[in-house]
Amino acid sequence: MKVLISAYACEPGRGTELGVGWNTVREVARYHEVWVLTRPDDGREAIEAELARNPIPNLHFVYFTLPIWGSGWKWGQGAFQIHYYLWQIQAYFVARKLHQAIGFDIAHHVTFVKYSTPSFLCLLPIPFIFGPVGGGETAPQSFYRDFSRKAKLYEFLRDLTRWLGEIDPFTQLTVRRSALVWATTADTAKRLEAMGSKNVKVLSQVGLLPEEVEQLGQFSITDPVPLRFISIGRFLHWKGFHLGLRAFAQANLPPEAEYWLVGKGPESATLRALASDLGIASQMQFLDEMPRADLMHKLGTCVALVHPSLHDSGAFVCLEAMAAGRPVICLDLGGPAVQVTETTGFKIPAENPEQAIAGMAAAMRRLATEPELRSRLGAAARQRVNEWFNWKTKGQVLVGVYETMRSQQGEQHADSSGS
Repeated sequence: MKVLISAYACEPGRGTELGVGWNTVREVARYHEVWVLTRPDDGREAIEAELARNPIPNLHFVYFTLPIWGSGWKWGQGAFQIHYYLWQIQAYFVARKLHQAIGFDIAHHVTFVKYSTPSFLCLLPIPFIFGPVGGGETAPQSFYRDFSRKAKLYEFLRDLTRWLGEIDPFTQLTVRRSALVWATTADTAKRLEAMGSKNVKVLSQVGLLPEEVEQLGQFSITDPVPLRFISIGRFLHWKGFHLGLRAFAQANLPPEAEYWLVGKGPESATLRALASDLGIASQMQFLDEMPRADLMHKLGTCVALVHPSLHDSGAFVCLEAMAAGRPVICLDLGGPAVQVTETTGFKIPAENPEQAIAGMAAAMRRLATEPELRSRLGAAARQRVNEWFNWKTKGQVLVGVYETMRSQQGEQHADSSGS
């Protein structure tokens, strides 16, 4: 098949959106011929260097940026979003010209993983897949009581921006013209259905490379480790680390128990003060960002990952912990709730802060006192990553969907010809 993929963010060797773009196009190109629409700004050099080392004959990149205001994405978050929207418009004209010359079988929007901004590739006369796209997750209202005024303003503006995107007629057109919409979470799926999508399925956008899965698989599941919990990420209000601290304090663990927080961000001082107020400062370690290899080593020396995020579309760190054979304690919200199951960790209902904290504390106590439970959950977590979140497997899923859609289109053409 000849596949056209739109990947505004695309760069090898990276996580987040950039990694989603690169890993998707690389895996699809193992089976079909792929043309990728992307920007030259921050990924071209890395892409060309990677292709020079490891050529992929089926993979072709088409780089372009806005003819005017091409570097406008650097001017701040607001300008970045405007640049992204305008780039999508230009992508249609680039794609239309390519389609006339090449004749694509299918078009697919991959990044950004954002449901509330249109992709004008849906206007091409071929089947179009939108996603996985996310962003429809919202922190439960009962958790707002712990937010600062600034944090509450952030949530209000986030909701407003999403609402404006949802009522954008071009976003609605994208959703309705898509042969398939992949949503990263059930929350996003509900929003897409309300916007008029007829075929929405939930599919996480995140995954690990086979070599990453193998590397993280080197950590032993049964060897004893210190009684230590770890959280990793930016120190932001919606990451919920304040809930993790309160749960650790409530868990009544032995004095040697530790809780490590790895990252940085605007909530750093607040979290440190909270640890002191809770009387657990001596058991806490606040660690700055570090090289990924060092971070994975620290993850492998802990009992479990605590990831109490309130609205993550996807969480790479949960997959990394699972691949390392470490159970995950998360809230039953967003992307982590898609990745983690009852057999691989603890998904705590998020009805209100008190209930969520008590649930996480109980999970910490169980993991601290039941080594056989830790081993069983860790083994199941590792297996789940291999089966569902290994990029090799995810690529096979994508290709299977492409081929099904092509078959359906062929049947439709045959039916219309017969009638």
